[in-house]
Amino acid sequence: MKERKPARTSGTKKASRPSPRASAPRGAKQYSSRGAGRTGKVAAPGDPARPKKAGEKTLGGEQVEGRQAVRELLIAGRRRVREVWVATDLDQNEVVGDIVDIARSMRVQVTEVARKRLEAHARSEAPQGVIAFAAPLPEAELSDLLRRRPGTPPFLVAVDGVTDPGNLGALLRCCDGAGVQGVVLPRHRAVHVTPTAAKAAAGAVEHVPMAMVGGLPAALARIKDAGIWVVGLDDAADRSLFDVGDLAAEGICLVLGAEGAGLSRLVRERCDLIVSIPMRGRLSSLNVSAAAALATYEVARHRSR
Repeated sequence: MKERKPARTSGTKKASRPSPRASAPRGAKQYSSRGAGRTGKVAAPGDPARPKKAGEKTLGGEQVEGRQAVRELLIAGRRRVREVWVATDLDQNEVVGDIVDIARSMRVQVTEVARKRLEAHARSEAPQGVIAFAAPLPEAELSDLLRRRPGTPPFLVAVDGVTDPGNLGALLRCCDGAGVQGVVLPRHRAVHVTPTAAKAAAGAVEHVPMAMVGGLPAALARIKDAGIWVVGLDDAADRSLFDVGDLAAEGICLVLGAEGAGLSRLVRERCDLIVSIPMRGRLSSLNVSAAAALATYEVARHRSR
């Protein structure tokens, strides 16, 4: 489904997240499942009361922006949604109506706020007049992703140090479409689910299990020990992605490298096979999310036979 992307209001500056005691803009309306039209304070919900170790990085996803992303957050129902902000001047359409109706049916508070305040709180380029505040995304366990299902060999994607949130979001959207069963992300030196990533994923973050690992090379060794082929994508490889053939129908984990740098040395060494995407034009490589689309759907094509 295509997303409408209205231009961001010019001159709007990003601001830090308001505290739970922040005052509402004058005239803001606050809605809940118990009735609408009440005026009150508008405050961004705080982070969930989840015990964290010092310096621990989580998947994120507490702030979700964009109409498709927020609707999928509500439809999935896999994590608690605290509040939904909707811009007061937002034109009503099917997606916005769905968001409000689903939120109210789930007893999630829907609050109308001035667009200027909403966009000041946004952390993506075009929040489309909608922001949701939720509990963080649950992390999958790598052992669960490696568990084989009857009649369905594992299909995983590992991401080696992608740092652009838009690329990660687009990659996750491809993974959802191609039937990837899980994504493996490094806990450090890589981007996780920011508002920009969640918006680019258009709701895929709610449906694709993601496991965070301390070290990707060690995780790939575990994946190989589980009898799953580890296939890395690299521009310098002599073998083509389109030669993967029968491996695609077996348990497979595609490994995608970081923007520019590609696969790190230790990750390359853990791969059973390195393949490249044939480039017929003047450019030498594709964006990592475009490479993810080609590679995941090539595997899906073989599996559909």
